Amino acid sequence: MSRPTRRLVIAVRADPVICGHSGEARNLAEVALTRGFDDVRLLTWPVPALQAAGLPLKPLDRLLPYSPGITVERPEAVGDYRVPDGRHLAGLTGRLVELLADGVPTVCLSMYLVPHTQVINDAVAAARAAGFHPRVRTIAKAVGSDVTNVIRNCLREGRFGAATVLLTTFLASDEVVAVSEYTRDEIIAAAEEVDANCGTGFAEQCRQRVTVSYPPIDSAAFLGLDPDAVGAALARRGLQPGKYILFLSRVARAKGIYDLVIAYGQMRCRDDVKLVVAGTGPALEHVRAMAKEDDRIVFLTDVDDDEKPMLMAGCAAYALPTKPEPDFVETFGIALAEKALAGGGPIVTTLTGGTGEAVGDAAVIVEAGDIGALAEALDRVVLDMTDSEKSDLEKRARAHALSFDRAAVFDDLFH
Repeated sequence: MSRPTRRLVIAVRADPVICGHSGEARNLAEVALTRGFDDVRLLTWPVPALQAAGLPLKPLDRLLPYSPGITVERPEAVGDYRVPDGRHLAGLTGRLVELLADGVPTVCLSMYLVPHTQVINDAVAAARAAGFHPRVRTIAKAVGSDVTNVIRNCLREGRFGAATVLLTTFLASDEVVAVSEYTRDEIIAAAEEVDANCGTGFAEQCRQRVTVSYPPIDSAAFLGLDPDAVGAALARRGLQPGKYILFLSRVARAKGIYDLVIAYGQMRCRDDVKLVVAGTGPALEHVRAMAKEDDRIVFLTDVDDDEKPMLMAGCAAYALPTKPEPDFVETFGIALAEKALAGGGPIVTTLTGGTGEAVGDAAVIVEAGDIGALAEALDRVVLDMTDSEKSDLEKRARAHALSFDRAAVFDDLFH
């Protein structure tokens, strides 16, 4: 096998995790093959470790394959039961040191600061200390919940030492980026709070250094869908085009799923359209119990990446009434942009976190947590909005979402 000349390593929670950022990693990896990288690797976790963590996972037998040239590495844990949480980190870090030791020019991108940026920082430091002289550039991407969840929780609990470690880890990278303007603002605000309590100088560093890199989307997977293929995919689920409201996301309180189910019970349009809840997540069983008497609510827990665009394109409306919660704020909303590319009925969402950046001016906006307004908005979209109004929203939504195409995002990030 010939020696590679340029390598990209992305440390991330990759497939099968149901997470927009696993999709981001896939899309960046695919574009890298067309941009002169001849060795592209996703450094991630063994599947049993992901299953044990309780993360929502895609069906393992229906994962989309990666293109030849992309290697998914899942290093096994190092050590035994006496190292309960560090074993997998040691496996990831050790494998990256091995890659850095061969002298191939390498870009390392971490997505989610805890623990992937730490893995890269430690591996680079170890490789240098060992005298390997790695030719490496590091990029840390704050995807959002690593700030709104991890750092914010540290600050709420007065754990400024932990927040300091996280910000130090982030800023140790050669380049630091955020997934949205909202996330960048949150990083700076968190840094200001740490500075006020600890006398540090993180905020100014963040203001000067943190740039925005939006999620990369494979536009081709969502554009120009064959109506016959869409109809056939829906028929397999017992659905008809334009006859359902779609919620396709992680089934969690912060995504507004409880509000949506309650609102659906109040809607005038419920006799005309079903509610399809597509996804898995921590609230799934509770939501199923809420809806057990309503045969108009359909749950799909095994939707794969091929079927997702079809469901989006065929819906009467797509609803993501996301709302801020202590453990999660929607920092962009990748599914919103994907839905905009696929077409179909209008998007109904809230201006929570970075969702406004995802949808631009091409969505119907309701106040987060206002169940009555959510019901009214979906009734208006399904029953009262004209075809011309829907077409105008669809065109504007698609034009906005095309700015997140993976090739453009890649070129901007890896300039």
